[in-house]
Amino acid sequence: MGPVKEYKNSDPEYLEEKLNSNIDHNIWSNLLTQVQASSPNKLPSGKLLLVLGDEGSGKTSLIARIQGNRDAKKGSGLEFNCVVVQDDYRDDHTRLGVWILDGDPWQRNLLKFALNERTFPHTVVLFTVAMTQPWKMMESLQNWADILEEHIRRLKFDPGQLEECKEKVKKRFNGYLEPGAELEGFSIFGRTRNETLVAPFALDEHTLTCNLGLDLVVVVTKTDFISTLEKEFDYKEEHFDFIQQAGRKFCLKYGASLFYTSVKEDKNCDLLYKYLVHRIYGFPFRTPALVVEKDAIFIPSGWDSEKKISILYESLTSVDPDDNFSDIIIKPIVRKPFHREIEVVAEEDQLFLVKQQATLSQQSVHTSRNQETPVKTLAAMQKSAERRFSSSAGIPISPKKVDGSKGVAGSEGVLQNFFSSLLNRKTGSSPGTTSSFRPTEKMMARSDVTVELDRMLWNRKSPVTNQSDRVAAPSPRSGGGNC
Repeated sequence: MGPVKEYKNSDPEYLEEKLNSNIDHNIWSNLLTQVQASSPNKLPSGKLLLVLGDEGSGKTSLIARIQGNRDAKKGSGLEFNCVVVQDDYRDDHTRLGVWILDGDPWQRNLLKFALNERTFPHTVVLFTVAMTQPWKMMESLQNWADILEEHIRRLKFDPGQLEECKEKVKKRFNGYLEPGAELEGFSIFGRTRNETLVAPFALDEHTLTCNLGLDLVVVVTKTDFISTLEKEFDYKEEHFDFIQQAGRKFCLKYGASLFYTSVKEDKNCDLLYKYLVHRIYGFPFRTPALVVEKDAIFIPSGWDSEKKISILYESLTSVDPDDNFSDIIIKPIVRKPFHREIEVVAEEDQLFLVKQQATLSQQSVHTSRNQETPVKTLAAMQKSAERRFSSSAGIPISPKKVDGSKGVAGSEGVLQNFFSSLLNRKTGSSPGTTSSFRPTEKMMARSDVTVELDRMLWNRKSPVTNQSDRVAAPSPRSGGGNC
């Protein structure tokens, strides 16, 4: 075995050997790529669908319906899903990746993970707008189209890559064939069966003026709300025709397709799936444009034109098709009962404390008055008892100066003991507590009071007959004493 020859990086022989190995490697890679692409039994992988739309436009529900999933779970930020694509003819299947961007435009920075220089040629973009808010449809479409265009401008493509993608979009738009036209060997656009242009196809003035290099699909969701718009918001056929012609003009400008769908009523959802796999994987598609039912419109890319859109102008009697969309389709005013909220202003700390101090002072005064009430009542009752002892001439006399003062003095003592017992007795005591008097003393006090009150009442009514029972009036001369 001969000696192994060592090469340096600068030797011509080393560079030639390295170049030959790279060429062989590139040849094998190119062959494998071509075989994979031309294999009739394999569906291409790596295809993507990017869904953009406002919050509440039905993005998640629509993709869940296409997946065949009834339990739609809404995510946040940039959500990724997969749709299984089955080819029954080839007995093959693949997965279509679906990116769903959050409805907040501030999440646009997440687009770089879904749409970049590598995935750009394999991506289809789907815009969603909801019929529940038709006054926001055109503004929403234009906003998301601007966001997408701005993102594409920031991508760093290889020289000629973006222009090549734009040329493919233009060819597909011009190469649209009516279903069944290929069987006759020609189409209304002047193409033969082998797809060779017989005459150059001239685009309208406003057709495909914003070519982004991507296949675009505009989906109007929740079209079942059209009946609600007619009943509650007084929408007429003229309003829906104006909305349709504005949407078709937008699609004509970007070369997009247009779908009216309803997940609730299952309208055009399966048709949308068939159209997507037709554009992405080349599946056959035989459905023509649908423009009869206002809630199930289908306009494929390349079919529409300004002349076809002008047919809708016949029903626009009170508006002009060139009027501003927001001036015609106005957000209805929903009158709700006005409830004015009372504004509560917090008081300063010192003012609040002063008020609390005044409240506490009033409560203390009220409490002291309630405590003084029994004493005043006792004094009033004593005064009323003194008024009862008066002479026949109306001159008040002290009970001590009445003949038989022992009985009267005794009655006064009994009254004092009675009212003292009332003051000293504990109010609201429980059944187990004992009061200040024994039961026998209470019974004696009550009987003495009853006897004395009856005696006093009998003395006032009966006439004075005995001299000893008369009350001695004080002499004016002596200033007092008995006669």
